[in-house]
Amino acid sequence: MDTDSPEDGRPPRSRLARAARLAALPAAHAGRTAVGLGKRLGGRPAEAVAAQVRQRTAAQLFATLGQLKGGAMKVGQAMSAMEAALPDQLVGPYREALIRLQEAAPPMPAAMVHAQLDRAFPGGWQRHLRDFDDRHVAAASVGQVHRATWSDGTPVAVKIQYPGAGEALVADLGMLQPLAPVIHAAMPGLDARELIAELRERLVEELDYTHEAESQTAFAGAYRDDPDIAVPDVLAAEGVVLVTRWLDGTPLSRVIAAGVQDDRDRAGLLLVRLLLSAPVRARRLHGDPHPGNFRLLPDGRLGVLDFGAIEPMPAGWPARLGPLLAAGRDGDAAELHRIAASAGLLQPGTVDPAALLALLDPYLEPLRTPGYRFTRSWIQEQTRRASDPLSSAARTQRRLTIPPRHLLLQRVATGLAGVLCSLGATVAVDAEVRRWLPGYDDAGGAATPA
Repeated sequence: MDTDSPEDGRPPRSRLARAARLAALPAAHAGRTAVGLGKRLGGRPAEAVAAQVRQRTAAQLFATLGQLKGGAMKVGQAMSAMEAALPDQLVGPYREALIRLQEAAPPMPAAMVHAQLDRAFPGGWQRHLRDFDDRHVAAASVGQVHRATWSDGTPVAVKIQYPGAGEALVADLGMLQPLAPVIHAAMPGLDARELIAELRERLVEELDYTHEAESQTAFAGAYRDDPDIAVPDVLAAEGVVLVTRWLDGTPLSRVIAAGVQDDRDRAGLLLVRLLLSAPVRARRLHGDPHPGNFRLLPDGRLGVLDFGAIEPMPAGWPARLGPLLAAGRDGDAAELHRIAASAGLLQPGTVDPAALLALLDPYLEPLRTPGYRFTRSWIQEQTRRASDPLSSAARTQRRLTIPPRHLLLQRVATGLAGVLCSLGATVAVDAEVRRWLPGYDDAGGAATPA
């Protein structure tokens, strides 16, 4: 019998316990749907009943994902990037649930936290960490963060891995696919099966804090003294503990919920700048643009906090990407088709140039204006087009072939668009693409570090 409970801060590790909690979600959703049908037959408006079912499904879904942590919580975090695609009447309840998921989860008790620190610093962790606060300040899928002071007086963030996080991740593999219908019910238009499959390929990397420290150190060096991007230095990476400099700031989820427009625009611009410049400056792609990974600092910089999902890009951006975007921006269907075919993105003979341009054209709108305003209605329309199996856009999309090496890039772009729309930000996307993508600006745009 599994005795772990969410309250002790330890994610349930046994496959049986995790499977039981995940299995309860479809059953509960089916029950709510049946009750909803009865209410409709009893005269309640169908739209109101459906909204209530979705709201309660979302609340239970996000609470369960947060309690299980591991791969389950990671799915919830990835979903948060697409909050803007939700119908307008559901935004409030979902946003509250997503913020709770991003920023809080049942914490480890102090004794368990200290045991993990003892493992990392067998000579006595108190010699390295002073003023350690047993209360966690943030929770993630495989660890939680505490505030402390390093031995030299530097304020630090101490990320401590949950005991059993590895077992929880392994237990999640293969068990999350049955959740796809529930995730779809909570967030219509999201391809949950594709999301889960892609995450399965990368979750184990997040258990390796040494690897994360190497990535963060590379980013910190690339953006040192940058006026726009702040990456905290790594001070120690010891097994299940990662120690970095502390960054004060407003969580991006709070900017989305209640930020003024200037902060929304600033955050949106710097997100675009970070994700476009990183393959050039750090030779890596930041692969996890969900709001919980970012802070807007008091001095206006964007603080980047998590480097568990990073894709090495030693050659920078793919050479064809800039010309591909330029052809689409200019409405050159023939050139767009030629470049896409040469990059292996099209199944031979299945997609004609006009259909390809029609599919991609709405996504290229931000490149055709000096400052593009990202809106919820825009991403809702794109989600509708992609999820309607009878639409011409959906038929064309099914005929595209995305090489495995580009799947993360596709998810990052989708997640970035979702966050920008949640912010309602106006961003000079075209100028940033000209600055960082080789081949996009034939007049000689940079793709060199600033």
